[in-house]
Amino acid sequence: MSTSTTIKDVMRELSALEDPKMREANERRGDDHGVNLSHLRSLAKRLKTQHELAFRFWATGDTAARLLATLVCRPKAFSAAELDVMIRDSGSPKLLDWFIVNVVKRSRHADKLRLGWKDGDDLVGRAGWSLTTKRVVKTPRLDPLLDQIEKEMKQAPAHKQWAHCLADIGIRHPELRARAIGIGERLAVLIDYPASPGCTPPYAPVWIAEMVRRHEETRG
Repeated sequence: MSTSTTIKDVMRELSALEDPKMREANERRGDDHGVNLSHLRSLAKRLKTQHELAFRFWATGDTAARLLATLVCRPKAFSAAELDVMIRDSGSPKLLDWFIVNVVKRSRHADKLRLGWKDGDDLVGRAGWSLTTKRVVKTPRLDPLLDQIEKEMKQAPAHKQWAHCLADIGIRHPELRARAIGIGERLAVLIDYPASPGCTPPYAPVWIAEMVRRHEETRG
């Protein structure tokens, strides 16, 4: 089967998986697709790793196809320049988050790109802070990072505020937990965000408390 035929077949399958109600719900969050993500992962498992095909999926501009591309590509095969172009063209929060987790974090360029993205606007800044959150575990001096969060988070674009770096510091570093919670309470970012029943809201003080509670339960 040729690559072009494979793309046509997959795009046809993605179209068949489209759910109008799911698309409507996703569009309220800024994501322009209606494909169940579990079905998307099953499709990726069937395709396995096909880096050239991933490039072609990305070139379609279709968000569902691009989500699939993040699952079938070979992350270490991308150059830093390619990743930079792709992140700036990602367009939707879900695609950006999958691209960071499935591609950038597994590439050889994550830390270099983090520095260039962290102070960017909106989704690019969200990407940089997502990568910075990963470094929280390894970074010994976090007070300067908390200083920056306290200064900039309140005025940051909404998508950028979603990066859970403040909460992750409070969860992983008990000695800084009180300060992280205090910053979260003063800034009140996402304090009114509606959470579904049984879900933890992304407001940092509540998120920190819940994650710490769960960790202590598993230890006990």
